[in-house]
Amino acid sequence: MASVDGISIVVPTIGRPTLTDLLDRLRPQLLDPPVPVELLVVRDVDRRGPAATRNRGWRDARYEWVAFLDDDVLPPPDWLAALARDLRAPADVGGVQGRLVVPVRERTDWAACTAGLERAWWATADMAYRRTALARAGGFDERFPRAYREDADLAYRVTRLGYRLVLGERRTTHPVRAESPWVSLRGQRGNADDALLRRLWGPQWHDLLAAPRGRRRRHAGTVALALAGLGLAALGRRRAATVAALGWAAATAEFTAARLRAAPGARRELVPLVVTGVLIPPLAIGNWLAGWYRHRGARPWSAALCVCPDPIQSRVVEEDEWMPSNPRR
Repeated sequence: MASVDGISIVVPTIGRPTLTDLLDRLRPQLLDPPVPVELLVVRDVDRRGPAATRNRGWRDARYEWVAFLDDDVLPPPDWLAALARDLRAPADVGGVQGRLVVPVRERTDWAACTAGLERAWWATADMAYRRTALARAGGFDERFPRAYREDADLAYRVTRLGYRLVLGERRTTHPVRAESPWVSLRGQRGNADDALLRRLWGPQWHDLLAAPRGRRRRHAGTVALALAGLGLAALGRRRAATVAALGWAAATAEFTAARLRAAPGARRELVPLVVTGVLIPPLAIGNWLAGWYRHRGARPWSAALCVCPDPIQSRVVEEDEWMPSNPRR
């Protein structure tokens, strides 16, 4: 196995209180590290988002291996030693992902979303890359302003350079932080990032990035039924408007039922669940259209980057897009 000369740990943060808990977990491990280690805590002072903040971190790193941690995770006491073992990898391994553990006491809508991180691929809540691979791939795409899809986009570009990404043995706990039951509305902003990926990688981007397809097409159908009902009512075609309204109601009810199946604990938040079920489809489609327009001039990544013919080889976890954009930040 290859040796590890040193590790740069990069923690992007907006200064949340959870950062203190993370640093308290890391501090004892840094006193007697298995290899030379530097810790870079990078504050997002200009609010450009985690992609830009991580880029500042790894570009200042001195070691070849750069490990990214989110500021709300809790690494166990042996995390650094396990990380050093994970990084003793062959030269063709460009990145090693940690295993995220999400303890869930009650499966609410938000908790179900956070628990999805246990099945997420290449999540930068705990992900290490070779600095060389980051530089060759161009780093994180700073056109992604939030913590959503930017890690999958980078992972795909790294694999297209011929590197392998592997799952390590280290584990990190990602708690379910307190959130409003209305958080899923804010999460629909992530649909604009999906539109950017469509511009960058074409209609096959879900398959290339091993990203869940979600419910956007069904949301579009729900919105179409609502608009049809309103239009027909305005034209005085009551019977046709009633049929469209019933179709909208059925689609909305199915959506709410699907959320309840995924998160039984959400029954305690029934009013927000029902209201957000009505609002999410138009918000999802509206944000996607806004992103499609905003990124109309986005140029696809250079074909010279894509030297490896195979996309990421990983399983695709189907998740509904009613889940917030990303629970990690």
